[in-house]
Amino acid sequence: MEVCKVIRIFKTNYTKDKIDFRMEAAMNELSLPTDKMREGGIIPKIGAHEHFDVYQEDPAINSLEELAAKKIGKESSLFVASGTMGNLIAVLTHCIRGDEVILEAGAHMLYYEVGGMSALGGVLPRTIVGNRGIITPKQIEEALFGENVFFRKTKLICLENPHNQAGGSIIPLKIMEDVYQIAHQHNIFIHLDGARIFNAAVALDVDASVVAKNSDSVMFCLSKGLGVPIGAILSGSKEFIEKAKKYRQMLGGVMRQAGILAASGIIALETMVDRLKEDQENAWILGEGLNKIRGIEVNLETVQTNMVYINIKKLGMDTFEFLKKLLKFNILASPRGFTEVRFLTHFGISREDIYKTIKSIEEIAKK
Repeated sequence: MEVCKVIRIFKTNYTKDKIDFRMEAAMNELSLPTDKMREGGIIPKIGAHEHFDVYQEDPAINSLEELAAKKIGKESSLFVASGTMGNLIAVLTHCIRGDEVILEAGAHMLYYEVGGMSALGGVLPRTIVGNRGIITPKQIEEALFGENVFFRKTKLICLENPHNQAGGSIIPLKIMEDVYQIAHQHNIFIHLDGARIFNAAVALDVDASVVAKNSDSVMFCLSKGLGVPIGAILSGSKEFIEKAKKYRQMLGGVMRQAGILAASGIIALETMVDRLKEDQENAWILGEGLNKIRGIEVNLETVQTNMVYINIKKLGMDTFEFLKKLLKFNILASPRGFTEVRFLTHFGISREDIYKTIKSIEEIAKK
């Protein structure tokens, strides 16, 4: 396996005179489908009508949604094209125009989802600066408006677990429980952006349903560490999912013959969750190894899942210079501002790849 599979470089336009890196995967892991997915997902058993998903006639879609609901501990699930679509559908389902949504200031839903909740839903985001992506129950209580004719209504709190911008940090289960209790006291819903919820569950050594327990809805991606080519799952109560189906249709998210994708999703949920532990062990080894290199800093407290963020400020070069040097070793990475770089471990990355990456960056630092 080539070392370059560890990471990918993304397009950015911080300044026009910098290198123009192509965005190729919407900042997802580069994990490829397993052999079993290739064999089992090509021609699954399909229904008798081309609009299978709309009419719930596709056995593979139905099986995936039932399995996903069971895995995540919710009544019902809905297969959607992407995590961004799943999150937007959740906001549209929970809220009406003019409502407020509370999010942590570095949330993926704010940074990387094109302002969809405001542009398409007329919903106003309100941010709270957390500690490593974690907002406390006290912060939420202090942020809530009272009942007043002048104030907008807070209808939804969106949590992200694990938190991407915070380096993959995990929100403690007790905090999630306390936030859920406070929210419900004020008739506010909780949506969990659990794109990598199975990474959090493996790190905490609990079922994903435990992580999702204190939420009214949850989205998780099939197309990240689980290796599915396309897709995500939105889960919640039966009533919530029935309402969500209309918004999926409105956004053009209903797909014909999607059982080809669902078959891979079933395989992923049955075979790919436990192996995430390997990715997270690799991330820790990578983080520890890079943190020992002079000029590179890693906050090891945030290396809790499969992400490693490094700061290269002390190397005397910016992110773009560093990425250019990495390319000479056939290593690709994701820029985060001018001094930070994100690494992701995933299916297809071996322990040998990790050690090769550490060694290559040691050479860059020495020069």
